[in-house]
Amino acid sequence: MKNIFLPLALMVSISISSFAQMTKAEEKEWAHKIKSLTPASYKQLVEDKSALENQVNNLKQENDVLKAQVSDLNSKLKEAQASQEAKKVTSSGTTVPANEMAAKGVVYKVQIGAFKNKDLSKYFNNNKNFSGEVDADGTKKYTLGAFPSYWEADNFKKYLREMGVSDAWVVAYKDGKRIELKDALEGTL
Repeated sequence: MKNIFLPLALMVSISISSFAQMTKAEEKEWAHKIKSLTPASYKQLVEDKSALENQVNNLKQENDVLKAQVSDLNSKLKEAQASQEAKKVTSSGTTVPANEMAAKGVVYKVQIGAFKNKDLSKYFNNNKNFSGEVDADGTKKYTLGAFPSYWEADNFKKYLREMGVSDAWVVAYKDGKRIELKDALEGTL
């Protein structure tokens, strides 16, 4: 029995010296805890420590795998964003924001202006509900929102007019291409 406690006492004294200085009360408390250890409880503590170290190693490996997956997904996201950026320019050369390209079916938007000398396209990327297009004559038309129904777009137009955007009006798009509002409302397309 003395053979077991001697190495245990040596280990405890080494571990105690590696910690910061303990108070007398703490030393007494730990000395009492050491005396109360049985060989079976000490064995259980060593086995528990080994099991916990194995769990830590497994979690580190799992963390590395997850980091690799995140890195892979980030690279795929960057590729998809680059692909989406490339799709912004239509065959006619007009710039169309990505959210407009993705819209399927009829979508109603509120046009807030048409300008020849103002280029606000730099704001398209930061604001998904702000978009525009360029006509063949160089007129830039800017819209806000994307609504599934005419009535929602019309309500938004009314709010914009109340805020001072007097030239706001509802326009329609089908599959990313501008169409006549009358055709969209009649459902002839």
